[in-house]
Amino acid sequence: MTRSKRRGVWLFPLAVLGGMALGWFALLTLLDYVLSFHAGAGQTFWGVLASYSSSDISNVLGNLPEVVVAILGIAITMVSFILQLAATRYTPRVTDMFFRDRANVIVMGFFVVASVHCVWVTLMLRRSFIPHLLVFSTMAMMTVSILILIPYFSYVFAFLNPTRIVASLQEMSLAEAVGEGHAESAEARQERVTEGVEQLADVAVNSIEQKDRIVASRSVDALKDLVIRYLDDKSRLGEKWYTIGPLLRRNPDFVAMAPASVEDLSQSGTWLEWKVLRQYQTIYNESLNKMREISQLAAINTRYIGEKALTADEPKVLTLAIKFFNTYLRSTINLRDVRTAYNVLHQYRLLAEAVLRAGWSEQVVETAGYFKYYGQLANQVGLSFITETAAYDLCTLCELAHEERFSHERQLLGIFLEVDKVPENEAQEQSLRGVRKAQVKLATYYLMREEETLARIVWKDMEHERPERLRSIREEMLAVKDKDFWEVIDRGHNFDYLDERRRELLDVFYNWFRETRPLTQVPKPS
Repeated sequence: MTRSKRRGVWLFPLAVLGGMALGWFALLTLLDYVLSFHAGAGQTFWGVLASYSSSDISNVLGNLPEVVVAILGIAITMVSFILQLAATRYTPRVTDMFFRDRANVIVMGFFVVASVHCVWVTLMLRRSFIPHLLVFSTMAMMTVSILILIPYFSYVFAFLNPTRIVASLQEMSLAEAVGEGHAESAEARQERVTEGVEQLADVAVNSIEQKDRIVASRSVDALKDLVIRYLDDKSRLGEKWYTIGPLLRRNPDFVAMAPASVEDLSQSGTWLEWKVLRQYQTIYNESLNKMREISQLAAINTRYIGEKALTADEPKVLTLAIKFFNTYLRSTINLRDVRTAYNVLHQYRLLAEAVLRAGWSEQVVETAGYFKYYGQLANQVGLSFITETAAYDLCTLCELAHEERFSHERQLLGIFLEVDKVPENEAQEQSLRGVRKAQVKLATYYLMREEETLARIVWKDMEHERPERLRSIREEMLAVKDKDFWEVIDRGHNFDYLDERRRELLDVFYNWFRETRPLTQVPKPS
């Protein structure tokens, strides 16, 4: 909480409530003084206020301990109730966060001290001795105890705000990871960081179950921010931090892994990144067909982690991001969630583009192979739109490869041309027509860039296509006149759209078929 917010929670309510109470008390007291006989008796206002005996004080202070203890009971009851609700709904770690917060400790401690002080003051009252300082301090502490209730409840509600809980979990986990202010062993810090990551994932999953999109989104983003900030400081951490010790191996996520895989994570020093991405997998699977925007956000943040791995020169982390993208696609295809697959492929392609621009050629070719694999897998289970989407993403990747003068451009093109296999039924036939349209679109790009050799490679792959299929592909592509899709989508444009220049080159490409076939079998240019 910032300093200005702290002032708003504490100082402003205290000043208003205290000022109102003091002003009302002073006004009525002064009025009583003016109307009473003391005014005529020559007694001053302050003299009247100070003229009290030990019996007067005993009568006033006798019940104060009970009042202060009652205030303490109210505060503890309310806080306990609210704290239990928050711990049940979000994460049990809220309790630990609450008692580690300095303001909560100070306020609760003040209530306890005030209660004990009032009890002790009553024992000090004697006829022969009036402890003026103790009386004044008791009344002051009593006053503060009452005035502070409303600001404190306001602070507790703000403290238990779910977005603040998420932010606190992230900050605590990051501090443990980078070792800020901690002298404990690396193994103890590993356990606490792992708990923090799991708690953030639990908040996200619980929020998904309760359809709380805001809190779920904040939790997913917090995991991403944790990894990105961790990668900035990762290079200065000691070797013990990267090693998966006995305590960390007992974590359920690591227990379920093969020993060789755990050892690989330990040697690569990527156990924390893997742990966070593993939580993303859980969140992703939980939100499939339930809250698609959270699935998409998990994919977006996985891309951010992969892109951060590029700038941080962490190829192992990039490999993890790619592996989890593949896992997302597998889960999505298994559950036949076409819309989510469409969005995930978009994020996957954006990551591949970033990898290509960074010049990591091996990873680019590897990723293109995964696009082909999952496109074919979707085709086999009848999800033709996913296959078509993967093909158009590969088409975009090939165009970027040419612009960036990618050294493995032809290898990338070869992978793209292998997406369409021999169809086994009508549904697969329809999807593979979409793949062919993507390939034709790439050929027009090569012709626009005056790369006839590459365009001829595409033509050669399509040379023996059936004439009616070629005709329908051309007609469908020419029928698309608007670049922007008529619905709100992340990609924003039609797959089949060609600008005027590429429409003209489409006829050039089709003329190559007419050169090797009877004129009646190939569609004529318009």
